[in-house]
Amino acid sequence: MSRQSRRPLHERLPPLNWLRGPVRRWFFRFLRRTWETDEAKRMAADALRGLLADRPVLTLAPGAISAQPYADLPTLNRAGEPSQRSDVVIITARFRSGSTLLWNLFRHVEGFTAYYEPFNERRWFDPQHRGERIDPSHKQVRDYWTEYDGLSELAKYYDERWIDSELYMAADAWNPAMKRFVAILIARATGRAALQFNRIDFRLPWFRRHFPRARIVHLYRHPRDQWVSALTEESMSFPRGGRMADFARHDHFYLLRWARDLSYQFPFLDADAIEHPYQLHYYLWKLSYLFGRAYADYSLAFESLVQRPDAELPKLLTAVQAGGVDVARLIALIVTPPLGKWKEYAEDAWFRRHEALCEEVLVEYLGPQVRSAREV
Repeated sequence: MSRQSRRPLHERLPPLNWLRGPVRRWFFRFLRRTWETDEAKRMAADALRGLLADRPVLTLAPGAISAQPYADLPTLNRAGEPSQRSDVVIITARFRSGSTLLWNLFRHVEGFTAYYEPFNERRWFDPQHRGERIDPSHKQVRDYWTEYDGLSELAKYYDERWIDSELYMAADAWNPAMKRFVAILIARATGRAALQFNRIDFRLPWFRRHFPRARIVHLYRHPRDQWVSALTEESMSFPRGGRMADFARHDHFYLLRWARDLSYQFPFLDADAIEHPYQLHYYLWKLSYLFGRAYADYSLAFESLVQRPDAELPKLLTAVQAGGVDVARLIALIVTPPLGKWKEYAEDAWFRRHEALCEEVLVEYLGPQVRSAREV
């Protein structure tokens, strides 16, 4: 046997270093794509539940974090930052709840710059991307984007994942790009900024912490009428007995995508376990309502706004400290849509059965987390 044949096999084979890089890149691409799937995320959430520690908690006096033991070290003063302004109005609402109407009212209040849906994927700050389309159901609206003209710098911070990913944000969530995006809108507003969002109801803990002095207005609408409105002109084409598997093409307002993302915090939003999409809608409606009541400074029912604007508008304007407003001019902008249209879709008993099932789950899931005033 020759000397070469007695050498170990790995020494006789040609080196494969050239293959290591491509294989490594392929392997990590495969892992990344795998972990982006819902199945992998759910497995990770189940495996890590209760194991991940929160941010370290330090018991310090107010201001102690920015205080310095040496005079030559920098200190941070945020008093003049946009995030600390007290004249900002933040509107939070679900889709098809009348939020466009409320935004348009603030648009016509002197001294306000009203921004329509800042996180919208049409990117109002980008004339090449936003298009010219106006929803015909948005009465008295000429455009959505005038207030964004000249704000192209927002593109550096905008993230399209904001529309349907990480929809729940705890107070200590880390998202400096989102904070900077909102702060620019506030800073560049002429007068006071009013920002109307349809994508922050489950991010209100974060907004409350990072914009602590803003006035948060919470708008809500009856879930049955909101359901029919979300189905738009096809409201009668998706049957009462329809299956979840057939709903995707009727889903114009992210119901399935939102439920998928939020199911990590609220497991009962798993679409595979839902009997009818109205149940998903009701779950999100009720959770959104609870978040709004918990974190907003002022809550307003859409029905009250459109049926009694002469009574409701002065209360709203007082809540956001806006005085000297021509209320009659605002009332002229209100076009009241048909209310109670849900009766054309299904009878009261059909809706009540689905709602009651959802309420049982919500009480079971949220009940242990709710403490009475005597326990706080």
